Amino acid sequence: MAAPQLLVVDTSYLFFRAFHGVPGTLRGPSGEPINAIRGTLDTIARLVEERRPTHLACAWDQDWRPRWRVDLLASYKTHRVAADGHSEEIPEELLPQIPVIRRLLTALGLPVLGAAGAEADDVIGTLVALFAGTGTVAVASADRDFTQLVDDTAGVGLLTPVGRTPGWREIHEAEAREAYGVDPAAYVELASLRGDSSDGIPGVAGIGDRTAARLLARYGDLAGVRRAAADGAVEKGGLSARQAASIRAAADYLEVAPRVIRIRRDLPLGVTAEELALPREVADPAVWAQLVEAYGLGSPATRLAEALGLPIRKAPR
Repeated sequence: MAAPQLLVVDTSYLFFRAFHGVPGTLRGPSGEPINAIRGTLDTIARLVEERRPTHLACAWDQDWRPRWRVDLLASYKTHRVAADGHSEEIPEELLPQIPVIRRLLTALGLPVLGAAGAEADDVIGTLVALFAGTGTVAVASADRDFTQLVDDTAGVGLLTPVGRTPGWREIHEAEAREAYGVDPAAYVELASLRGDSSDGIPGVAGIGDRTAARLLARYGDLAGVRRAAADGAVEKGGLSARQAASIRAAADYLEVAPRVIRIRRDLPLGVTAEELALPREVADPAVWAQLVEAYGLGSPATRLAEALGLPIRKAPR
């Protein structure tokens, strides 16, 4: 029996990418925007066509900015908070499409998985932990934080889009080392030093990717870098006086940053690997057909159903 192959998609990334990449002029029969809906269905269909997974899961942000991460680092995703002070700032025409995407995926029979107080990243990390070693896992997202999950021995790779094209590139340990200069297992420490403006993680002043990688290679790990800075170990090929001072000044930040960046792998999702197998039939044909007709989704809906091998009548365009 062939080893299972799990495809996990970062659903929020897919619908944001679709919204910004598919023309906003696409409208449903009643004039509502449907570009994110169509683009998400098309992207999942393409991934299934190309990857031919045996299992599939759609990770969902139940909490896009968990309180426990904010308590550790107040700046976490602050720049993306909406005017109400807690929800995520989302384009007006994307907002009504998001629940439709979830209803479509659920009606089709694809597992849409989230957890209280957790981001989609943590759902994906937990699914990787559940599945790793039993087969292969491919995580589809452009979020570079998923680099930390890449593991050749466990069969875990990362799929990232190729620019603005429909293509996807597979990242394994060699590609991760080439991109960041460290093994995937050291990515969290590199990101802590470098920071990540897209998530409101400041990093250490004056230290970017290359410097962070060099310092980690020189001193072994983040703890070693911090010890060297505390000891004033200024040396050629190692820390400069300015870098050592910056690391000492960032001591409180460096205590919490790795915990914020590290993806959880222990959520109580209540799902087994067997339950992630591709559906054999449409879970709710009536809801699926109603949504496809209401939003004029004949072409992408048919493509996704056919990619999954589901027996379904082709909907009109």
